[in-house]
Amino acid sequence: MSQIDPGTSSWLRTRNDREALHLFLEHGPLTRTRLGELTGMSKPTATQMIARLKRADLVRPVGEVAGNRGPSAVSWGVRTDRITGVAISMREDTIQAVLVDAAAAEHPVIELPVDRAGRTPEGDIGRAIDAACAAADAEQHTVEAVTVGVQGAVGRAEDSISMTDTLPGWPSTGSRERIEQSLGVAVTLENDVNLATMAERAVGVARDAGSFALLWIGVGLGVGVDLAGSIHRGAHGSAGEVGYLTVAAGSGAPGAGTTELLGSDAVRQLLGGAAARYPEGLLALADDHAALGVIAERIALTLEPVLAVLDPEMVVLGGPTALACGTRLASAVMDRLAGDDRPTPTVLLSSTGSTAVLVGARRLLVQQIRERLEERIPTQ
Repeated sequence: MSQIDPGTSSWLRTRNDREALHLFLEHGPLTRTRLGELTGMSKPTATQMIARLKRADLVRPVGEVAGNRGPSAVSWGVRTDRITGVAISMREDTIQAVLVDAAAAEHPVIELPVDRAGRTPEGDIGRAIDAACAAADAEQHTVEAVTVGVQGAVGRAEDSISMTDTLPGWPSTGSRERIEQSLGVAVTLENDVNLATMAERAVGVARDAGSFALLWIGVGLGVGVDLAGSIHRGAHGSAGEVGYLTVAAGSGAPGAGTTELLGSDAVRQLLGGAAARYPEGLLALADDHAALGVIAERIALTLEPVLAVLDPEMVVLGGPTALACGTRLASAVMDRLAGDDRPTPTVLLSSTGSTAVLVGARRLLVQQIRERLEERIPTQ
């Protein structure tokens, strides 16, 4: 957007039009009268704002609202089909994806199987975009941005992915650039647990927490660190990779790695043959008191260095294993942590569900899409 001088008529028009666009996005369809009430502008000024947004192809008539007297008023809404995005979660054996628009409307979540052979970053993401658009009956050419949650450390400045074994065919550096050049979309790569942490802050149990750590217990382990609403990623994106920690003797052998204690293989061993597949077999955890107790003990052991370094107000337990165990797991972990000398944080089960990574990715995309729409407001 070109630079315009504050205080000029062009600047005022642009500011008013941005405010109008924000109100349409926040409140949904509005009539000219309602827009005037929300902005404090006169009806003629509201009419002009709508006309300029319509000329920019950012709003369109979406219906009529019957008045007490006189003709019905036209209601206007944002053109959510102008710019869209796709939120993607790269799992071990599948890819989850969902279309995202400026209104944050709900669209079908699709899940694609993956074959470890012949994969590439652009191939995986291209398939996800195609499937998400088909499920939502959306035009692929409207997709301008994607946010991708990956199971690994993401170095943004270096365009690097490390500490992962779930992305065969993806190079350690340059994946984002390859996707952007091949597919013509803006790409945000982010650690999946960080995205789940953003979701927990926005719509989950940690909305009011000053600081919290989200321990993700799945195929592997990870910790998302939220400090007063900001995600702590570390200098190279590897903050929170607790799956690589070695812990002292406890429920596991001396010097056991945390993934050996709590990863999917360890959980399968605890359940015997009940969990031949992960996470489908985890349903047995809800009724297996012995296994739940062992898992709680191992979580407390894993959390010790996290609590010693971060001292968070709250710990949230997320990921397939935690969700399968339910709220009893959170209570059991808190009981075990209460025996330490340090203050005991509140321990809660995640409330964002099995699509937490997508929830976080969607929220980032909604913001990006709205910024792109705003850039299309004329400045003259």
